[in-house]
Amino acid sequence: MQYTKLGNSELNVSRICLGCMGFGDAKSGMHSWTLDEAASKEIIRQALESGINFFDTAIGYQGGTSEQYVGRALKDLAKREDVVVATKFPGRSPADIEAGVSGQQYVEKMLDASLQHLGMDYVDLYILHMWDYHTPIEEILEGLHNAVKAGKVRAIGISNCYAYQLAKANAIAEKEGFTKFVSVQGHYNLIFREEEREMARLCREDNIAMTPYSALASGRLSRLPGETSKRLEQDAFAKGKYDRTAEQDGVIIQRVAELAQKRGVTMTEIALAWLLTKVTAPVVGATKPHHIDGAVRAVDLSLTAEEAAYLEAPYVPHQLVGVMAQNG
Repeated sequence: MQYTKLGNSELNVSRICLGCMGFGDAKSGMHSWTLDEAASKEIIRQALESGINFFDTAIGYQGGTSEQYVGRALKDLAKREDVVVATKFPGRSPADIEAGVSGQQYVEKMLDASLQHLGMDYVDLYILHMWDYHTPIEEILEGLHNAVKAGKVRAIGISNCYAYQLAKANAIAEKEGFTKFVSVQGHYNLIFREEEREMARLCREDNIAMTPYSALASGRLSRLPGETSKRLEQDAFAKGKYDRTAEQDGVIIQRVAELAQKRGVTMTEIALAWLLTKVTAPVVGATKPHHIDGAVRAVDLSLTAEEAAYLEAPYVPHQLVGVMAQNG
C-alpha cells in the first residue's frame, strides 16, 4: 500500500479509502444489500491487513448503524491513532430549520451523534455530505471550526458541491479565520468525468484532496456489460445515475475489459489504476474479500499513456445526476 498526505492536512492516508456504505443494518436504511456486523468486521479486518488505514462512513448510512459497525470493528482491530476515520453529515432538515437550530448548533449536534455511534472522542475528517442551500455557509464553517478547536475533528471536507462553492467556502474561511476544507468527495470515475471540467483544476491549484465516491460506478466498471450483482439489481439510486447512459458507457467498459485481459489483471484494477492517476484516494466500497484484493493491487498497477488515452477516448459529456442535478 502507498500513503500520502490528505491535501493541506497532516492526515497520512492510504491511497485507497474503504467506503463503508455497504455496512449496516439493512432494516435501518435505504439499501437492502448491506452487510451485517460480523461480515462488515471481516471486510474491515482484511482492509487493515492489506494496509488500508482510511475509512469513510456517514451518519446517514443505514440509520447510523454503519458508523456503529465501523467504530466497534476498529476498536477491536486497530489502534485509534493508526487509522483515519471520516464521516459525513447532511444539511439541516426542515424540522431543524423550523425549530431555529442554527448551523453552528446543528454541526455540533450531528457530530456528537456520530461520535457516539463510532464510540470515539474525535473523527479525523468531518465532511459536509452535500452543499446546504438552506443554511448560510458561514454558520457551517464556524460550527466546523469550533469542532476543530474543541479537538473533536482534525480536518474538514465537503462532498457533492460545485467548484465555485468550494472556492467560495474556502475564501470565506480564510477571511474569517476559520478552518478550510482540505478535501472534496465528488462523483468521479472512468465513465463519469464531469469533475475534470472545473473541480479537478481547482483542487490541483489549491492542493485540495479529491477522494471520489462511485469509483467503480457501483460495480459497472468491474464487470462486463450484462453481468449483474445483487447491488446492481437492487440499488435504484445507482441505476438512476447510470442507466440513461448505458450504451455510451458500455464502449468504455468494454475497453476496460479488453485491457484487463491483455494485462492479465481484473477490470477493477484497470479502472482504479486510471483513477489513481487523477485523485488522492478513491473511496472504494467492498462487500466481498476480492473487492479489497482488487483495490489494493490497483495501487501498484501503472498504465501507459497510450492505455489511458485508449480508455478515455470514447467519453462523451454526461448530464449531472443525483444530488448535483437536484441542486444545480
